[in-house]
Amino acid sequence: MSLKLKPLNQQVIVITGASSGIGLATTESAAKRGAKLVLAARSEQTMNDLVARLNTNGVEAIFVPCDVADRQQVDAVAQAAIARFGRIDTWINNAGVAIYGRLDQVSDADNRKLFETNFWGVVNGSLAALPHLRSNGGALINLGSEVSEAVVPLLGMYAASKHAVKGFTDSRRVEIEEVDKAPVSITLIQPTAVDTPFPQHARNYQDKEPKLPTPTIDPQQVADAILAAAVKPTRATRVGMMSKVNTTVAKVAPALGDKMAAKQVDRQHYDEKPRNPDGDLNRPSETTGVAGQTHGTGGREPK
Repeated sequence: MSLKLKPLNQQVIVITGASSGIGLATTESAAKRGAKLVLAARSEQTMNDLVARLNTNGVEAIFVPCDVADRQQVDAVAQAAIARFGRIDTWINNAGVAIYGRLDQVSDADNRKLFETNFWGVVNGSLAALPHLRSNGGALINLGSEVSEAVVPLLGMYAASKHAVKGFTDSRRVEIEEVDKAPVSITLIQPTAVDTPFPQHARNYQDKEPKLPTPTIDPQQVADAILAAAVKPTRATRVGMMSKVNTTVAKVAPALGDKMAAKQVDRQHYDEKPRNPDGDLNRPSETTGVAGQTHGTGGREPK
């Protein structure tokens, strides 16, 4: 691909789900490297505090309250970016939620809410961003997962949503890059389990506090992969060794992958009662931070 993307210190970057975890790590890294930032999330107090701190440190950043499941709110993010900075160079669809529970336990309403955020949020962001990226050239970066190809029990609808994100992203890439020959790079980022506050934000149907199994990777590794795709056209990036292993096994030895996945059931909780079983599925969380929180077992919460 001959497309040339700008260096980060010349870019206007939109990041959804910027309040914690991978989104916050990406925000902090992009800010340090001189990007202008348009940050979107549901957590208004957290985000106002973050933007105030960034502005104090000389970073040009704005916050736009947004539930990515609502197309009008996502369109408002794009409009705010154009109003403030005149363009969008990179759009990162990062916002996501999770549900821990067997597929026959979880309510239809909760499953639909997860899909509205994880899948339709990516669709909404992509459709809002692409007209602006087409006009000046730029990068669209969607957060998938190793479970865009592999699966994990107790996070079944999350895996289904990430499979859908991959299907949408790959199809859109063909339409935009190959058919239209538009000056846009479309990337799927596929991390393995990441040490973020993600499980404590999840809706939890288990009778114990949720976690993801080890090993986990540092959120900074994912932020680095995202920002690398913002400056160099990239089709897809699997982040972390286990992402490469699990996606490969799912493709070449799927029956073995099923058996490997089944062994994770007993490794997805701490030996303590749920702290916040409702999570932030249906309401914004004002808890923030890049890394996960330590629990009584001494573990840390991965994404």
